[in-house]
Amino acid sequence: MDGNGRWAKKKGAMRIFGHRNAIQAVKDVTEGCAELGVKYLTLYAFSTENWTRPKAEVDGLMELLVSTIKGEIKTLMDNKVRLTTIGETSQLPPDCQNNLAWAMNQTKNNTGLTLILALSYGGRREIINAVKQLAAEVKSGKMAPEEINEQVLENYLQTSGIPDPELLIRTSGEMRVSNFLLWQIAYTELFITPTLWPDFRREHLYEAIWSYQQRERRFGKTSEQLNPVS
Repeated sequence: MDGNGRWAKKKGAMRIFGHRNAIQAVKDVTEGCAELGVKYLTLYAFSTENWTRPKAEVDGLMELLVSTIKGEIKTLMDNKVRLTTIGETSQLPPDCQNNLAWAMNQTKNNTGLTLILALSYGGRREIINAVKQLAAEVKSGKMAPEEINEQVLENYLQTSGIPDPELLIRTSGEMRVSNFLLWQIAYTELFITPTLWPDFRREHLYEAIWSYQQRERRFGKTSEQLNPVS
């Protein structure tokens, strides 16, 4: 969800002003996905690298996270959205952790869209932690090295039980994946838009999904293999 800072700068405001105005984009996309029947939506809200930003901005983001969770719980419930997280959330301030736990408990029985907040998340760190766990299993004799395959490793990722993304939307024209779900996006379709995140709305979501629907997903195969001529 890129472009908050640039959006604020264009208006002569502090970066946190852009983050605050990005809430409407989050609401619009979440409600739009829920209405369309999308099963999983992951929002990259705060990366492991974001901790290096100025303290005032980080503190403001944490306060915004708390107030947004409190303010949007009714919307989540009305749209049957289940909230969960990935990332090292133990690094978040206690009030953030408490509000996240409360919101996840409130929405745990919802059966619609699963909204995944990636908080203090980094793809490389996720893979390293999974490898460490596998190494410990091998060292203890619970697993043999030859038993390790893609499915086994996936069981040790934070997204275990969640399907790989089909579509990744990158706002503000950024042309990189920025340490996001590095294992999981191996065959994910990318959609790059110049729209800054605070300006992103349902129509931009629909445009991205329409673009995705026009593509042929081959997963390494040829078109002829996917569409054999009888």
